[in-house]
Amino acid sequence: MYFDPMYFVYLAPAILLMLWAQFRVRATYAEAQQQPAPLSGAAAARHILDSAGLTNVGIEQVPGQLSDHYDPRDKVLRLSPEVYQGRTLAAVGIAAHEAGHALQDARAYAPLHIRNAAVPVANFGSGFGVLMMLFGAVFNFPMLLWAGIILFAGVVFFQVVNLPVEFNASSRAKAQLVSLGIVPTEEMSYVNRVLNAAAWTYVAATLQSIMILLYYLSRARR
Repeated sequence: MYFDPMYFVYLAPAILLMLWAQFRVRATYAEAQQQPAPLSGAAAARHILDSAGLTNVGIEQVPGQLSDHYDPRDKVLRLSPEVYQGRTLAAVGIAAHEAGHALQDARAYAPLHIRNAAVPVANFGSGFGVLMMLFGAVFNFPMLLWAGIILFAGVVFFQVVNLPVEFNASSRAKAQLVSLGIVPTEEMSYVNRVLNAAAWTYVAATLQSIMILLYYLSRARR
């Protein structure tokens, strides 16, 4: 199979950024885990949701590490054991971030709904789109390559729209933690570092998808 070193030239900045972001997440999470919080992650999320009138949004514990997410279909926060049970600033910060997504959903935050609508296209494009681009480029089949590019563009769109969704959820989380007195202002620096480090992983993922698309566009033009 043909090997093109330019592929790695295109992806190098995104890979380096992702490695740095993952290191920052691990480091800041470990640091914030050592800082006690007055509530568990689940209790903090419950307080935020109830204060916003979202008593219908459930909170469940799910297996895994950092597997935390908000499911807009079932209206439920699913938190990993460390976050659900943990009484640390790391747990409270992550749980509050996921509660921020529930607040977005309840307030009809447009980028969230656009992102959710783009999920099926992004899932399809990240699988079949990549394969079509790869085989189209390797076997010099322009129609297959361009079809893959169009599909993968849906992945890039999803990633770009996802950025303001994640940033806004973190902003809402930080504001709620302070306004509800869950985390004292002087201790918010630990939460800020965890959420800011996590945000860089989304930036890196977006950059990676953009650079992959640009690489195959350059192949298509050649």
